[in-house]
Amino acid sequence: MARRRYVARGVPGGYRVWDNKACRWWGDVYELCPDELVAELNNSHRPDRITELTRQARARKR
Repeated sequence: MARRRYVARGVPGGYRVWDNKACRWWGDVYELCPDELVAELNNSHRPDRITELTRQARARKR
């Protein structure tokens, strides 16, 4: 299995998306794990869908 470029990592206060290729954080801190967003970043990479998932992930509360 190939190494994934984007992974969700737990940080104080929630989760952040780590970019393994650029070795830096991608996006904001999310309270709930953004599984769908990470899957989209690793697979299709459709900008409109990524924007929609980012907005949904920011809006979700515990």
